[in-house]
Amino acid sequence: MNSKLKQMLCAALLMMGMTASAAPSKNEIPWKNGDLRVSDNHRYLQNGDKPFFWLGETGWLLPERLDRDEAQYYLANCAKAGYNVVQVQTTNACPTFNVYGQSSFPFGFDFKNINRPGIYGYWDHMDYIIKTAERYGIYIAMVCIWGSQVENGNFGVAEAKAYGKFLAERYKDYPNIIWVIGGDIRGDKKPEVFKTLANSIKAIDKKHLMTFHPRGRTTSAMFFNSEKWLDFNMFQSGHRRYGQRNGDGDYPIEENTEEDNWRFVERSLATEPMKPVLDAEPIYEFIPQGLHNPKETLWMDYDVRRYAYWSVFAGSFGHTYGHNNIMQMIKPGVIGSYGADGSVKPWYEAMKDPGFSQMIHLKKLMLAFPFFERVPDQSVIAGTNGERYDRAIATRGNDYLLVYNYTGRPMQIDLSKISGSKKNVWWYNTKNGQLTYIGEFDSKVVAFQHDSGYCSGNDQVLIAIDSAADYIKKDWTQIP
Repeated sequence: MNSKLKQMLCAALLMMGMTASAAPSKNEIPWKNGDLRVSDNHRYLQNGDKPFFWLGETGWLLPERLDRDEAQYYLANCAKAGYNVVQVQTTNACPTFNVYGQSSFPFGFDFKNINRPGIYGYWDHMDYIIKTAERYGIYIAMVCIWGSQVENGNFGVAEAKAYGKFLAERYKDYPNIIWVIGGDIRGDKKPEVFKTLANSIKAIDKKHLMTFHPRGRTTSAMFFNSEKWLDFNMFQSGHRRYGQRNGDGDYPIEENTEEDNWRFVERSLATEPMKPVLDAEPIYEFIPQGLHNPKETLWMDYDVRRYAYWSVFAGSFGHTYGHNNIMQMIKPGVIGSYGADGSVKPWYEAMKDPGFSQMIHLKKLMLAFPFFERVPDQSVIAGTNGERYDRAIATRGNDYLLVYNYTGRPMQIDLSKISGSKKNVWWYNTKNGQLTYIGEFDSKVVAFQHDSGYCSGNDQVLIAIDSAADYIKKDWTQIP
């Protein structure tokens, strides 16, 4: 880490009032309420009896490219922004080398002498990252090895047995681990390797949850839904815009539905047995549409908000945000992919982009209401719904309903879908979390349109609550 960058990070930490030993208050440590588990209705996650809304940040190259000071700064800022999960590539090659020049596999897949006295090795640094995340109440979702290594033959069944045993023995007692098999790969590519890795870990670690991170435009429910080791599903809605097929032959989705990530939620929840699901890789802020051509239009904060609300309101138990420059941890002197330039916008400056700090408003909204009873319900939207960006999407509990509208298109909302003869109604601004009370309405179909007018990215959430309930106060301007 160069001295100039270290000085900048230290100054920023001082301004924030944080030190390496700082930690959030006890009630922000989710596992203090109990181990993370699947809810009884198989839709959500919870710690003990408390709901866990997964708000993930994509830190793929954190273990490789950040030193200790940088990792602490990154995790501190993630916690401050409300993130409680960070997804990482534990190792994305055979071997991977980190910022200290240490190999992930110095002796191949023989881990007998992996702890070498006097050497701060690859796995010592991984330990540090996980322990630091623990102090901030953050789970580390560890993609054990990137899928490309399986596909190209560098990692087979024998390696999976040895590596799975090593990982489980090393991390089974950490409270903040979530295992992720796969890594941007279809589950039908050498599935025996993924199953071996998963079962090798689960044979030793029966405590932590496990999932599978699939290839773009697929869901783990397509491949492993019936496997006992798969506790919940992930899908990767990917980075393409509507109609951006790119000449693919085997296309697993309907034509011109690339941005409809809500469809993956519906498909996954319709698969038996039903398991919780989330979009673990949607479009990233500041990444080219279609991913690979840096001359393409970039996805922006309003796009990542749309993906987040569409997915969660369709029934996801949480959401993962990503940023092109953060997920690569690029900085001056580090070459980025997908048009990212560390000399123009390093990862620590990208954390100031609007999408990064806007996701907390979704988390606060979902935790403000009875969590486990919530279901997606498009019947809340009366009349003809819009298509593509104009599509409103609704979710509700017994006495509350929420409708996300990306463009401000006029909509007819059936307030009789929840209890109560009278409903209190608010607009909720997804950009800044501002609440605006607009009045009490009868329990019938009512027309609503936000007064800011019709425009893509002018997204709002309509909140309606049985007037007998008090989840939100009329005079609130923010959800606490």
